[in-house]
Amino acid sequence: MRIRRRFEPFQDMKIDRRTWRWIGIGVGMVLAGYLTAYLVLFPAPFLPGHQAVPRVLGLTLADAQGEIQKAKLQVADGGAEPHPTAPQGVVIWQDPPPDVIAAEGTKVTLVSSAGPPKIPVPDVGGLDATLAQSMVAAAGLVVSQVESVQAAAPTGLAMMTRPPAGTALAPGAGLTIVVSRGAPTIPVPDLLGMASADARTRLETEGLQLGTVTRRRTTEGSPGTVVAQSPAAGTLAAPGTVVDIVVARSPQ
Repeated sequence: MRIRRRFEPFQDMKIDRRTWRWIGIGVGMVLAGYLTAYLVLFPAPFLPGHQAVPRVLGLTLADAQGEIQKAKLQVADGGAEPHPTAPQGVVIWQDPPPDVIAAEGTKVTLVSSAGPPKIPVPDVGGLDATLAQSMVAAAGLVVSQVESVQAAAPTGLAMMTRPPAGTALAPGAGLTIVVSRGAPTIPVPDLLGMASADARTRLETEGLQLGTVTRRRTTEGSPGTVVAQSPAAGTLAAPGTVVDIVVARSPQ
């Protein structure tokens, strides 16, 4: 019995040390939680004249500048950069980032969106008209008009775009594709010696038009008849081509 009593004080001391150790761990956890809440969840400046940088991402540039100045900070212009989704003029980047503690007068650089990046008009020259339209659509642009013209290129081939290839356009912008409808096929008739009224009728019958009629004193032909024409007889012309003529007047 005496031996058992002799060791009892040491057992009590061992229990006290364990208890104090757990108490220390608990206090440490409480302090860690408090510091986390103080520094992360509810940040506040440590020194007078310091404050958290406001979050201005997503605001218009004017509103963002107002928020920065309200926090007694300065605004530095970081320019504008293309952005696939942010509208033009909206802040997409700031430095220092939001919630950083900064001294009064600190410069906050703001970068705004320049809108979606521009799309260069693809070169569709020499492609089938249908393929050319598909290429324009794949690039993110819209074919708003297809214009056909008389040309030496085979019928149905795209010749060019308006605006031309390489022009930078906003996504979804419209453009015109110019397509060949084949080479001119109407030979200009010979109008020399005809009366001006007959020349008009002949041209309209062929699908052409009478243009400027110039009267000139000459002995080359009878008065009132055609003595010159442009384009010349036999020239292949597109439907609706204008033909100018010169009509003889009496030399006296």
